[in-house]
Amino acid sequence: MQLSPPPLFKHGTPALLKLALCLLISLALMIADSQFKALEQIRSIANVLISPIQAVMQAPRNFLRASYDYLTTKGSLEVENENLNKRVAELTLLANQSELLLSENAQLRNLIGIAQQSRFKILISEILFSPPNPLSQRIIIDRGANDNISLGQGVADHQGIVGQVVRVMENRSEVALLDDRDMVIPIQVARNGLRGALYGNGRGRPLELRHMAAISDLQVGDILMTSGIDGIYPPGFAVATIDKIDRNVDKNFASVYCSPIGGVNRFRHVMILFYDANYGPRPTANTPSVNNAPNKPSRLYRGKP
Repeated sequence: MQLSPPPLFKHGTPALLKLALCLLISLALMIADSQFKALEQIRSIANVLISPIQAVMQAPRNFLRASYDYLTTKGSLEVENENLNKRVAELTLLANQSELLLSENAQLRNLIGIAQQSRFKILISEILFSPPNPLSQRIIIDRGANDNISLGQGVADHQGIVGQVVRVMENRSEVALLDDRDMVIPIQVARNGLRGALYGNGRGRPLELRHMAAISDLQVGDILMTSGIDGIYPPGFAVATIDKIDRNVDKNFASVYCSPIGGVNRFRHVMILFYDANYGPRPTANTPSVNNAPNKPSRLYRGKP
């Protein structure tokens, strides 16, 4: 298909003359617009008329650009959010570890303070784990025969008695806690000196002060201390507090339920007590060490080691 030239450039008029005429018109319009702003109003009207067309023509490009920016921003935000969540988890873990370390540090300070003030030797030990036996309450500590640990030694923390060594290995020992079914410890009521025997009833059950008369001078809140009459536990260590007393006057006995004072299932460090009733003050350079004292298994623990 052959296109015909515009009317201005049809044959009959010299092409050079027509081009010159167009240039003169263009130059005149540019001078008029530059000097007198003659075309400003025309430009404004044209801009108003052309703007909707421009918006329609630019819509696909703007849509694609907005979609790209959205997807890019969403991807970067997801990555940033994931990194922030990881950082929050790390900081939370560090905060929990810091609180745990502060708690352990405070407990170790208390244990060291007790060890320095005690009249007998005390060895600080770390709890390794609990044996997988739901019927017993025992723990494994990182001290054993190499540290002169023997059967029957009392174990405590900075709050009170927590148990007794019932099995000794080369580098570790097994400790039965107060609420173990086979545990029994002689106690004395701090308020009035009344003596008795405190028994363990198993995991999740309260300790029981058995064989007490119904008219016994016992009160809820009384603190039970080690009496020391067994020669195994040193006297004066806190053991438990009385939580509930059921008095059966007809049968003349009282059921006394208690809770341990020591952190039976809370702390990571405990003290092994090198106590022997045959020795007096803490050994010095001129007195024999309790480590050389004969090892005596406890007569109170009722289970098999």
